Amino acid sequence: MTTKPSKITLFGNRFSGHAYKIALFLALNKIPHNYEAINLSQPRGERPEFFRKHARYGEVPLLIVEDKAFVQSNAILLHLSQLFGIMSGGEEKARVNEWLMWEQSRLGSSLPNLRFEKKFKTNSDPAVQAWLKARLLDDLAVLNTHLTSGDGFVVGASPTIADCSLAGYLFWLSDVDLAISDWPHAQAWLNRIENLEGWKHPDKLMTQEKPV
Repeated sequence: MTTKPSKITLFGNRFSGHAYKIALFLALNKIPHNYEAINLSQPRGERPEFFRKHARYGEVPLLIVEDKAFVQSNAILLHLSQLFGIMSGGEEKARVNEWLMWEQSRLGSSLPNLRFEKKFKTNSDPAVQAWLKARLLDDLAVLNTHLTSGDGFVVGASPTIADCSLAGYLFWLSDVDLAISDWPHAQAWLNRIENLEGWKHPDKLMTQEKPV
């Protein structure tokens, strides 16, 4: 589209890596927007009426573009990349989509769930933690091996929405008692993301203040 939207609002939470994916994309691309924090400790039925009306699954992130609602982090990234003409087509688009699907079923499941078990849940089952950790270690190994190519980012030499997606929770890896330095190629990739203009750590970006 030639006319860019003039009003974008992101509903998120400072502990949500899925919401951080969207905030990171908006920040890196200098896209003006408003940010509204949702208290996820509130029962779903007590959250703001506007959020309950538009967040189809009752989860963050919720993105409002003009008067249209979009949910699910990777679907939102795809929509934004198309809306602003940021992602090219062809093979690159196919590779990006592959990583988005992988993130959703693997890294985007293992890491946030282990983080929840260790950081937020009381009386967490050690067996559940062990299963999630084993899965996460496999996922980190896959990502680290892929990044040995030296292309710079997940798909090619420039960042794409695949990088925003995969990085969503990795800046909180210490919350599960792991160090990204154990996966040096992944660490180098995260360092490259940190050096991009507009980058902020999720603890700073996901606050009540406007991200940009």
